[in-house]
Amino acid sequence: MTDELVTCELTCPSSPTDREKTLHGVKTMETDTEQPIFSVLSGGVKQQEQPAGGTAVPSSPSATTADTESGIFSGECELCVEHEAELDWFCGTEQRLICSHCAVVGPCHGHTVTPLATRVTAVRNQLVDVCEKMQLQALRIERFINQTLTAKEQKLQVAASTAREHIVAQVSAAREALEEEEQRLLEEVQREEERVEQCLLTQRAHWSQALASLSQTRSGLVHMLTHTPDAQLVTSVQELADRVEEAEGVGEPCDTDQLNLNPGCSDSKLLRGLWATAVLLGPNAYGSSYLKFDKRTVSPLLSLSDDVCTLTFQHKKVRQSPPYDPARFDCWPNALGSLSMSSGTHSWVVDVGQSGAFKVGVCYASLERKGSGNEARLGHNSQSWVLSHYDGDYSFCHAGKKEPLQVVRRPQRIGLLLDWPSHTLLFYEPDSSAVLYSVRHHFSDPLLPAFAVTDRSITILH
Repeated sequence: MTDELVTCELTCPSSPTDREKTLHGVKTMETDTEQPIFSVLSGGVKQQEQPAGGTAVPSSPSATTADTESGIFSGECELCVEHEAELDWFCGTEQRLICSHCAVVGPCHGHTVTPLATRVTAVRNQLVDVCEKMQLQALRIERFINQTLTAKEQKLQVAASTAREHIVAQVSAAREALEEEEQRLLEEVQREEERVEQCLLTQRAHWSQALASLSQTRSGLVHMLTHTPDAQLVTSVQELADRVEEAEGVGEPCDTDQLNLNPGCSDSKLLRGLWATAVLLGPNAYGSSYLKFDKRTVSPLLSLSDDVCTLTFQHKKVRQSPPYDPARFDCWPNALGSLSMSSGTHSWVVDVGQSGAFKVGVCYASLERKGSGNEARLGHNSQSWVLSHYDGDYSFCHAGKKEPLQVVRRPQRIGLLLDWPSHTLLFYEPDSSAVLYSVRHHFSDPLLPAFAVTDRSITILH
């Protein structure tokens, strides 16, 4: 839409004679408005070119003429301060209005100049283009508001409603399952409590009767001892034997597990999983961000990374003998963590990667460090609790006993959760929060994270 700008290179004659002729021509142009500036600058009056439509273009705009093509309506034209000539040209180099003398012999000599009418037409056409683009942009914005945003708002309401229903349905299902599990566990505890109470009542009645019988027998023997004459006492051997046999028949009382509440009555895989998930993923999630390997405990069979977070099993050729340290394991490929735990709740995650043989768990700080016996072997003594993986098999090891674990998929990471108040140690898979194994034990001493690896490496994650 924008017309191409018409530019004219106005050159000044080089010789003084030519310059005088040129200036004479310019003065003649000022008095004769019928002669175009191009004719004057070329040294004579030339016939103006006709446009394609055949209409002649005016040679110079008049002070009181309306240029309907360019849209210029001037009442009184401004004059050049230096030459007192009409400012009817535009200098593109300096971006200002000039007169013809400025273009020929003035400061704009050699610059790119354009007739003012042509320049105004181009600017107006450019403004028309801008206005049209703005109008199209306004239409697009209006269409976006009326169509896209409205549709998005409706879609948002549907999606939000669906999400709310989904949340309510999930929470309702979880709440219903939890309430049923709660009721089942409470009833189980109630039955177990009644059973133990009945056992206690039975034991109380039995031993109360035995105590009364024993007391009666003893009183009889005491009476015989103190009131029976010697001759009669000597002949009462059978009676004494019967009384003694009767006393011995009472027996000795002994405590049994039947008199205790079975802790398994409150055990629930569902409840344990929900509890672990809440602890691990809830707003108050626990984490031991400062847990690292204790350098002093690292076996010479292992190498420790510079960040003290990765253990790597070493082949025989590259092994080096570290300095002696009473805290170091010297035979088994073990290492302990730097965090001592005796209260609160703690959790940490170990990246086991592709390792085919490793152990992760906890142990007492008093665990034996020297020698190749089971006292220093994780999971083979009463002071360590570990999850073991060897040759594709997973198991929980404690006191030399192994409990095979059914693992659906091989975990790349294994998490541990130690809740000291409830004496619970839990192994889980962080990606799915699935519980791999849990154990309850009344831990009597502070615990340390325990590790072992005989294939590739394992890393403590933060």
